[in-house]
Amino acid sequence: MRDYGNSSQLYQAGPEHALFAFSVLDAFLNNDDHDEVPGFENVNTALFVTWNMNHRLRGCIGTLEPRMLHKALKDYALTSAVRDSRFSPIRLKDLPHLECKVSLLSCFENAANWEDWQVGKHGIIIEFVDPQLNCVRTATFLPDVPPEQGWDVVQTIDALIRKSGCESRPNAALRNSLQVVRYQVF
Repeated sequence: MRDYGNSSQLYQAGPEHALFAFSVLDAFLNNDDHDEVPGFENVNTALFVTWNMNHRLRGCIGTLEPRMLHKALKDYALTSAVRDSRFSPIRLKDLPHLECKVSLLSCFENAANWEDWQVGKHGIIIEFVDPQLNCVRTATFLPDVPPEQGWDVVQTIDALIRKSGCESRPNAALRNSLQVVRYQVF
């Protein structure tokens, strides 16, 4: 499995990160240049940007690879808003109804097995060889996804297997073949 690092630096997203994402999206939707300099530190971190409208997911894309925050947040604010293939692009009229959450990912570590993580505390990345197609599959959920869905550890792992594109039915053998990396969002 790829090494995601073991960042000892803990970064916490605050309202200023979400406000910056909103300003980037607003400028884009209004065909304006966005030249605002963020008022937060330009750290090297993995991140995800999540957009919700009326408390329902409207877009969520990020990167597990650490990137410089100023540019990465600008890029992923737009990518998650207008290029998440699960949704139609966010429009200008949607802005008043949107909520934004920025997640800065830290503390990546290999789990001992597929059960070695806690719902609500850890985000997880799975990697495995698809038993039907013999190709490598990966998928991730941020820490807040399982509790929002009411999932336990097994349900979360099975949902990740399906999210990866694997068409095999999740079972004990498939779960035991998983490599799992856990991480946290502060």
